[in-house]
Amino acid sequence: MLFDLTHGGFSDALVILGAAGLVIPAFARFRISPVIGFILVGLLVGPAGLGALVPDYPWLYYVTISDPHGIEPFAEFGIILLLFSIGLELSLKRLWAMRTLVFGVGAAELIGSGLILGLALHLIGQAWGGAIGLGFALALSSTALVIPLAGTQSASGRAAFAMLLFEDVALVPIIFMLGALAPNATQDGWQNLMDVAIRGGITVAILFVVGRLLLPRMFGQAARTKSPELFLAASLLIVIVASLATSAAGLSPIVGALLAGLLIAETEYHSEVEVMTAPFKGLALGVFLITVGMQLDLRLVAANWQMLLLAIMGVMLVKATVTTALVRIAGARMGTAAETGVMMASPSETTLIVLGAAGAAGLILPSTAAFWTTVTAIGLTITPLLAKAGSLIARRIEFVSGELPPEADVDAEGPGTVIIGFGRVGRTVADMLKVHDKKFIAVEADIDTVNEGRRAGYPVIFGDVVRPELVDRLNLGRADALILTMDEPVLTVRLTRRVRGWVPNLPIIARARDWNHAAELYRAGATDAVPETLESSLQLSEAVLVDLGVAVGPVIASIHEKRDGMRKAIKDAAEMDREPRLRRTRADDADPSAA
Repeated sequence: MLFDLTHGGFSDALVILGAAGLVIPAFARFRISPVIGFILVGLLVGPAGLGALVPDYPWLYYVTISDPHGIEPFAEFGIILLLFSIGLELSLKRLWAMRTLVFGVGAAELIGSGLILGLALHLIGQAWGGAIGLGFALALSSTALVIPLAGTQSASGRAAFAMLLFEDVALVPIIFMLGALAPNATQDGWQNLMDVAIRGGITVAILFVVGRLLLPRMFGQAARTKSPELFLAASLLIVIVASLATSAAGLSPIVGALLAGLLIAETEYHSEVEVMTAPFKGLALGVFLITVGMQLDLRLVAANWQMLLLAIMGVMLVKATVTTALVRIAGARMGTAAETGVMMASPSETTLIVLGAAGAAGLILPSTAAFWTTVTAIGLTITPLLAKAGSLIARRIEFVSGELPPEADVDAEGPGTVIIGFGRVGRTVADMLKVHDKKFIAVEADIDTVNEGRRAGYPVIFGDVVRPELVDRLNLGRADALILTMDEPVLTVRLTRRVRGWVPNLPIIARARDWNHAAELYRAGATDAVPETLESSLQLSEAVLVDLGVAVGPVIASIHEKRDGMRKAIKDAAEMDREPRLRRTRADDADPSAA
């Protein structure tokens, strides 16, 4: 037999792969974060779920995880790849620009939250050493969950990333500090902490210099072989070497992974590396989330729900308050500060590491570690909900406090050009209208996009064009043009037909998915319909011809000629399709019995 299905590792691998194949598409369909799905899978298939029934029902062995500790290395590798991918999205210049946030706000948030939580735990009976250890453990927030939820482009995401980065750097020093606070510790503990700082700094400097010199050459050689496997192997090798180097120096391996990503981001190969490593990151992160779910025991939660609820609420309140205050002091809007504070309120996966170190140092009892492990697992489970709550709270604060610019008014004399949909396409159109000093107003149904656009100074109003009263409010009878950029083909056709019936002479320019959709828009009354496939093919052709040495002038002329010809072909096809329909309609009007 080639595979032994009774082998624990093989069975566990099948469960994990099956979970990834089912959870991600199922939760994506309902627009729910797969984070919750993976944690629920861990709860279901773990030792406190169906795994507890294996002695009575042996067949459950094949759909449960028999060795929870055996998959933990894969979970840790997932976190390493996550930090590596974050490094790929950044640059050394951008990271240097964030140094005040990282070492100022980040340090203040960790130390402030840790000391407040430690003091509170000491007041309820925990010894000082254990209280400090628990305080700093619970002050940590989840890089693995917060960054995928918030991203690194939004204001709240940048603030969260800066603080999380400092926490990741401070993880190993915290563990050494706990060793120094142990009851049987000697003065060597603090000396070890200084040694780690020195070795870590030297290691990071060496990795930086060697990486800047060798990485471009290494990836250049891999690219010349035209072998995707070699390119992927080189990427993983760099991550592993950097992580091992920082681990040997006493730092966390995720620091090395982040540095590897930053160094590769400075090369021209970063996009290819990001694409190749993305599947590994997603799967390994899913394994980590499954291990979080396996640490939840619903029977233990039910027996101690009051204490657990009080502990979770207390930790979240302290962390949210401290983080919100510090981000606000750093100059962020109150809405951004509140969103960041709520999003980072729960404990972290690294909390579990620090709890283990505190237990090994004799600072806390095993029962205390088990209680706070459950608190951490519950906190990680509700992190996606906290991110959503933070976004809602931020909107409410901005609305009440008036931090957002006021909503644009529709000019009674005419709104200029009306843009329906303010995503990437609508914003690009708005930018071009600005360049040529043309008056416009945009309408968008996503409130986050509206808020972002208004902060950037665009005249954007919130509304759903499905409602006729909103379209009436836009004063389209006095508009210069209507531009439809929504990625909703049916709605675009319906709105085109409705507006054309109201305003026969209004120029309507609509975004189309393809030729067929463009033809349908022309039949509905669009002045111009721009298929995405047509424009992308023309741009590709233009780039090819210029790179082949053809003069730019003739290339542009031929592109315009080709575009006009293809657009005329689409209009002719739409008109030919319209004629039979008109003849059928006239025949039906003349002979009602034919209907």
